[in-house]
Amino acid sequence: MLVQVHWTNKRYDYVKDYMLDSLIEAGVVARFLRSSGWVIVGVDPVRSPKIHKSYAGPERRHPGSAVA
Repeated sequence: MLVQVHWTNKRYDYVKDYMLDSLIEAGVVARFLRSSGWVIVGVDPVRSPKIHKSYAGPERRHPGSAVA
């Protein structure tokens, strides 16, 4: 799917949806168009980068109880 973006250099373009997160992180997208309207990067909520945190709680799984 294509998403309309407004670059930080004031130009408009379309990018593939899977590229949007990395372009936002790179700081080259000023805003992008959602079905609900324009989203301003740094002002409106966007998804945060996926960070895999390890579980710090007690181990509750039992050895040998894996589902086949």
